[in-house]
Amino acid sequence: MTQEPIPMTQRGYDKLAETLHHLKTVRREQISDYMGTAIADGDLRESAAYDEARMQQSENEARIVEIENQLERAVIVEADASKGAGLGAKIRVRDEKGNERQFELVGTYEVDVPKGRVSDASPIGQALAGKRAGDTVTVQLPKGTAKFEVLAVDYD
Repeated sequence: MTQEPIPMTQRGYDKLAETLHHLKTVRREQISDYMGTAIADGDLRESAAYDEARMQQSENEARIVEIENQLERAVIVEADASKGAGLGAKIRVRDEKGNERQFELVGTYEVDVPKGRVSDASPIGQALAGKRAGDTVTVQLPKGTAKFEVLAVDYD
């Protein structure tokens, strides 16, 4: 079975690779130390600390496999301003009340809503995709619709 590629920015790829490195080195070592301490404490049949260490080890290894899979399937999307807003674009918008906000379109594994990084697959990401300064978009949100005027589309 062929798995679909995962579009992401170079920054998103680098961050995932950094997380993978941390899990394989620092986190594995921490869990190993914790497990060693639990083993040294004695009877493993009734050791909550040992059970906890094993659970952490299992979760860490599962996350490593997941990230390795994501990185293998990653396709770095290059910025192309000629096509309007796309992956990696920073889009400054104004809502109907005159409030300005900035969104950055990112792949699904890079989302950080408090920092304004929204998925290109989200309703707002889909609405902004391909748009240019001067365009107006209407987005269906959970609390109703929102209308935005695109003020600028920039790629760093």
